[in-house]
Amino acid sequence: MNRVLVVDDEPQIVRALVINLKARKYEVDAAPDGATALQLAAARHPDVVILDLGLPDMDGVEVIKGLRGWTRVPILVLSARQTSDEKVEALDAGADDYVTKPFGMDELLARLRAAVRRAEPVGASATGDDAIVETAAFTVDLAAKKVNRGGTDVRLTPTEWHLLEVLVRNTGRLVSQKQLLQEVWGPSYGTETNYLRVYMAQLRRKLEQDPSHPKHFVTEPGMGYRFEA
Repeated sequence: MNRVLVVDDEPQIVRALVINLKARKYEVDAAPDGATALQLAAARHPDVVILDLGLPDMDGVEVIKGLRGWTRVPILVLSARQTSDEKVEALDAGADDYVTKPFGMDELLARLRAAVRRAEPVGASATGDDAIVETAAFTVDLAAKKVNRGGTDVRLTPTEWHLLEVLVRNTGRLVSQKQLLQEVWGPSYGTETNYLRVYMAQLRRKLEQDPSHPKHFVTEPGMGYRFEA
């Protein structure tokens, strides 16, 4: 049973989401504004958040930043804003995916399931020495789902972690843009390379000693990315 927090000030959209989610056995809380959303998130600890950016009391990006201050819960943005800059701003703040209104319920639910899957702990496939990958700058523990840099745990969002995990499990090998998009965001993705640029920049900022000259997260122009330990 997964708990979903729906944050939207349009009653008809909230009603449609609540009906569809409950029919699929999700528990649902709803908030009409940002302040209520942050209070409910703290009290109810949802497994995933569906968030509209156009809220009456604050911008949805501020809600994302507020949540990211203390939780890695997957955040699925639902918004009428369609420009690339606005999408990148939401992803940069810590959102995991972006669905443009008007949306198809099947697509939204598929992306919701993918976001929940990304946040689930890695199974027992990572065991023993293979589970720990060390670089000069940081250590990745695949089994514990943790990254440590300079003796301090690095806070990653579920999407950042999933991207890191796919690259680390393919150390030294080129992973294509399409493969990364499909493994991290889902099978319906393949051309949203701006997502990759945003998240690779975030991983480099958090983990590379010199993000502008990365040693570990290497871009192969026009093809994909490679992780070098």
